[in-house]
Amino acid sequence: MKTENQSIPASGKELYAFLATYAPEVQAIVLRLRALILDVVPDALEQVDQPGKLIGYGFKPTYKDTICVIMPLKSAVNLGFPRGVELPDPQGLLTGTGVRARHVRITSLQDTDLPGLRGLIEASVTQIRIRG
Repeated sequence: MKTENQSIPASGKELYAFLATYAPEVQAIVLRLRALILDVVPDALEQVDQPGKLIGYGFKPTYKDTICVIMPLKSAVNLGFPRGVELPDPQGLLTGTGVRARHVRITSLQDTDLPGLRGLIEASVTQIRIRG
Protein backbone atom coordinates (compact mmCIF):
# COMPACT_ATOMS: atom_id res chain seq x y z
CA MET A 1 0.00 0.00 0.00
CA LYS A 2 1.31 3.44 -0.91
CA THR A 3 1.59 6.17 1.65
CA GLU A 4 0.90 9.77 0.72
CA ASN A 5 4.66 10.45 0.68
CA GLN A 6 5.30 7.58 -1.75
CA SER A 7 2.80 9.03 -4.22
CA ILE A 8 4.59 12.39 -4.45
CA PRO A 9 5.72 12.95 -8.06
CA ALA A 10 9.06 14.39 -9.14
CA SER A 11 7.63 17.82 -8.27
CA GLY A 12 7.29 16.72 -4.63
CA LYS A 13 9.84 19.22 -3.36
CA GLU A 14 7.95 22.01 -5.08
CA LEU A 15 4.67 20.77 -3.58
CA TYR A 16 6.05 20.61 -0.05
CA ALA A 17 7.77 23.99 -0.42
CA PHE A 18 4.41 25.45 -1.49
CA LEU A 19 2.62 23.86 1.49
CA ALA A 20 5.28 24.84 4.05
CA THR A 21 3.68 28.21 4.80
CA TYR A 22 0.31 26.66 5.72
CA ALA A 23 -0.79 25.25 9.08
CA PRO A 24 -0.26 21.51 9.58
CA GLU A 25 -4.05 20.92 9.56
CA VAL A 26 -4.36 22.65 6.18
CA GLN A 27 -1.41 20.67 4.82
CA ALA A 28 -3.07 17.41 5.93
CA ILE A 29 -6.32 18.37 4.18
CA VAL A 30 -4.44 19.25 0.98
CA LEU A 31 -2.57 15.94 0.98
CA ARG A 32 -5.77 13.97 1.62
CA LEU A 33 -7.59 15.79 -1.23
CA ARG A 34 -4.58 15.23 -3.46
CA ALA A 35 -4.68 11.49 -2.71
CA LEU A 36 -8.42 11.41 -3.54
CA ILE A 37 -7.91 13.24 -6.84
CA LEU A 38 -5.02 11.00 -7.88
CA ASP A 39 -7.03 7.93 -6.88
CA VAL A 40 -9.86 9.01 -9.18
CA VAL A 41 -7.54 10.27 -11.94
CA PRO A 42 -4.12 8.59 -11.60
CA ASP A 43 -2.97 10.02 -14.95
CA ALA A 44 -3.79 13.63 -14.01
CA LEU A 45 -1.13 16.25 -14.57
CA GLU A 46 -0.38 18.01 -11.27
CA GLN A 47 0.78 21.63 -11.40
CA VAL A 48 1.77 23.82 -8.47
CA ASP A 49 0.87 27.45 -9.19
CA GLN A 50 2.66 29.40 -6.45
CA PRO A 51 1.51 32.87 -7.58
CA GLY A 52 -2.08 31.62 -7.90
CA LYS A 53 -1.78 29.84 -4.52
CA LEU A 54 -3.24 26.60 -5.88
CA ILE A 55 -2.47 23.12 -7.11
CA GLY A 56 -4.15 22.25 -10.38
CA TYR A 57 -5.09 18.87 -11.82
CA GLY A 58 -5.88 18.25 -15.46
CA PHE A 59 -5.05 16.32 -18.59
CA LYS A 60 -3.02 19.12 -20.19
CA PRO A 61 -1.37 22.25 -18.76
CA THR A 62 -4.23 24.48 -19.92
CA TYR A 63 -7.15 25.99 -18.02
CA LYS A 64 -9.72 24.40 -20.33
CA ASP A 65 -8.34 20.95 -19.45
CA THR A 66 -8.39 21.54 -15.68
CA ILE A 67 -10.35 18.97 -13.70
CA CYS A 68 -10.11 20.70 -10.34
CA VAL A 69 -7.84 22.80 -8.15
CA ILE A 70 -6.84 22.66 -4.51
CA MET A 71 -6.66 26.11 -2.94
CA PRO A 72 -5.19 26.16 0.59
CA LEU A 73 -6.40 28.96 2.84
CA LYS A 74 -5.43 30.10 6.33
CA SER A 75 -7.67 27.61 8.14
CA ALA A 76 -9.47 25.67 5.38
CA VAL A 77 -9.03 24.41 1.83
CA ASN A 78 -11.22 25.03 -1.21
CA LEU A 79 -11.58 22.27 -3.78
CA GLY A 80 -12.43 24.23 -6.90
CA PHE A 81 -14.07 23.20 -10.15
CA PRO A 82 -13.60 25.58 -13.12
CA ARG A 83 -16.96 24.58 -14.66
CA GLY A 84 -18.71 23.77 -11.41
CA VAL A 85 -22.02 25.34 -12.43
CA GLU A 86 -22.38 22.51 -14.98
CA LEU A 87 -21.64 19.65 -12.55
CA PRO A 88 -24.32 17.47 -11.00
CA ASP A 89 -24.23 18.11 -7.25
CA PRO A 90 -26.85 15.93 -5.56
CA GLN A 91 -25.24 16.43 -2.13
CA GLY A 92 -25.34 20.25 -2.48
CA LEU A 93 -21.62 20.66 -1.75
CA LEU A 94 -20.74 23.31 -4.33
CA THR A 95 -20.77 26.96 -3.34
CA GLY A 96 -19.69 30.22 -4.95
CA THR A 97 -21.10 32.99 -7.06
CA GLY A 98 -18.84 32.92 -10.10
CA VAL A 99 -20.25 32.71 -13.59
CA ARG A 100 -18.73 29.22 -14.09
CA ALA A 101 -16.55 28.15 -11.18
CA ARG A 102 -17.72 26.62 -7.92
CA HIS A 103 -15.90 25.17 -4.94
CA VAL A 104 -16.32 23.00 -1.88
CA ARG A 105 -14.97 24.45 1.38
CA ILE A 106 -13.13 21.77 3.39
CA THR A 107 -12.60 22.81 7.00
CA SER A 108 -11.46 19.53 8.58
CA LEU A 109 -9.73 16.30 7.63
CA GLN A 110 -13.06 14.51 8.13
CA ASP A 111 -14.65 16.72 5.45
CA THR A 112 -12.42 15.04 2.86
CA ASP A 113 -14.66 11.97 3.26
CA LEU A 114 -17.88 13.87 2.46
CA PRO A 115 -20.23 11.85 0.28
CA GLY A 116 -20.24 13.46 -3.11
CA LEU A 117 -16.62 14.71 -3.34
CA ARG A 118 -15.48 11.74 -5.40
CA GLY A 119 -18.56 12.10 -7.61
CA LEU A 120 -17.78 15.76 -8.30
CA ILE A 121 -14.24 14.87 -9.38
CA GLU A 122 -15.52 12.01 -11.57
CA ALA A 123 -18.14 14.29 -13.14
CA SER A 124 -15.49 16.93 -13.88
CA VAL A 125 -13.33 14.28 -15.60
CA THR A 126 -16.31 13.18 -17.69
CA GLN A 127 -17.08 16.80 -18.53
CA ILE A 128 -13.58 17.34 -19.93
CA ARG A 129 -13.49 14.05 -21.83
CA ILE A 130 -16.84 14.80 -23.49
CA ARG A 131 -15.61 18.23 -24.59
CA GLY A 132 -12.52 16.57 -26.08
